[in-house]
Amino acid sequence: QVQLVESGGGLVQAGGSLRLSCGVSGRTFSTYMLAWFRQAPGKEREFVAAVVWSGSGTYYADSVKGRFTISGNNAKTTMYLQMNSLKPEDTAVYYCAAKRDWVPPSLASTVRTYDNWGQGTQVTVSS
Repeated sequence: QVQLVESGGGLVQAGGSLRLSCGVSGRTFSTYMLAWFRQAPGKEREFVAAVVWSGSGTYYADSVKGRFTISGNNAKTTMYLQMNSLKPEDTAVYYCAAKRDWVPPSLASTVRTYDNWGQGTQVTVSS
C-alpha cells in the first residue's frame, strides 16, 4: 500500500503563495500517477492537478492553470503543489491521491481513478 501524507496548508491572504507537500512512502514502485484534489464544505471533491509519477506529464484544472504548479522531487518521495496568486475560491481541504496503473489523460481528473488518498491539509485564503 502507498502512504500519502499532506502538509504545508495554512492561512494566506488573497494574492499570496503557498506550497503543499505530499510525502509518498510504502509500495511506490508501481505508482503511475499522483494528483491533488480539493474539497470545500458542501462541495464535491474536485480535481486540481496531476503528475505522471513514472514519467513527466502534468495536467491541471482550468481553474488553477497558470497559477499552480505540480512537481515531484528526484527521489520520488515527495509531491509538491506550488500555489501562487491564491484566491478565496481556492479555500478547501487539499488531498493527494495515487493511482497504481496506467490511465489515459482523460481520466486523470476523476476521483474514482485513484487507489490511495491522504488525510488532507487545510488551505484558507482570506480576502
